[in-house]
Amino acid sequence: MNVIIAVSFLAILGLLLFSISFGLRFYEKQRRKRLVSMLRTVTENGEDHHVNLLIDSGDQKSGLDDVLGSLNITERIVKLLSESGLDWTPTRLLITMSVTFIVGALASAAIPVALAPALRALALGTCTGLLPLFYVSKKRTKRVEALETLLPDALDFLARSMRAGHAFTISLEMVGEEIHEPLGQELRALFNEQNLGASLERSFQSFSRRVPIPDVRFFCSAVLLQRQTGGNLSEILNRLSHIIRERFRLKGQVKAVSAHGRLTATILTLLPIATLGGLIITSPGYLDPMISSPIGRKIIAVGIMAQILGNFCIRKIIRIKV
Repeated sequence: MNVIIAVSFLAILGLLLFSISFGLRFYEKQRRKRLVSMLRTVTENGEDHHVNLLIDSGDQKSGLDDVLGSLNITERIVKLLSESGLDWTPTRLLITMSVTFIVGALASAAIPVALAPALRALALGTCTGLLPLFYVSKKRTKRVEALETLLPDALDFLARSMRAGHAFTISLEMVGEEIHEPLGQELRALFNEQNLGASLERSFQSFSRRVPIPDVRFFCSAVLLQRQTGGNLSEILNRLSHIIRERFRLKGQVKAVSAHGRLTATILTLLPIATLGGLIITSPGYLDPMISSPIGRKIIAVGIMAQILGNFCIRKIIRIKV
């Protein structure tokens, strides 16, 4: 009995020590990651290359990144990944797209379509290979929408803090800690960049580049102009937040009015695809004469082009910029 108690005590003690060690390692890793992010933000567009010595060598570009850079693709991909908030590299995105392309190409063998195997594999592989890029694009869109939604509250918070007597940098630190993500992360990066010695102009330049929203450029311009000419910055920020909220209200009205057009475009786009898929599943050989006939293939090509053109025209009509 005493042996069982001793073994249980040692097991619990070992588990407790392991949990504490794992927690300390995780905390140290997160702290180091935040420090590296701060240093990279400051030296992203500067000439202080000696700070890069503090960054992990594993973050350096690989040979594949150099190849992509020579094709002028890396800059766009890095910008897309940065705006999406994902901790991905261009290499990881390309590898993911390659894996999904291979999976789609292999899965095309199970689809009963009267097409050449190579053409069928290429078509389905291309569709599945673009899924990671579509996922990153959707994440970027959602993140930008979240940034736009949180910006008026952040401006109001900043204005109230300055009216209470706090300095601008202290107010910026407070709003970065209190506002929700993802805007809080960007504001903390802005404060950290200034705190590490970067000029205000350069800090706001980097901030406006990381957050691709026109209102952020207005905010940065207002702050920089106020520092040069003077004025009531809190009043300017209050007016800017009011304008942003009014534009959100107008966007909501436009979205409600154009909801019928968006639904029509979606139905008219998906209906032929769903009909084609249902015919392929229920009657696999029903469309074979049309696919094998030259006139039938031309009709299919014209139908696809007309479908794309119609969808483009409908979306052009219902897309109203505010």
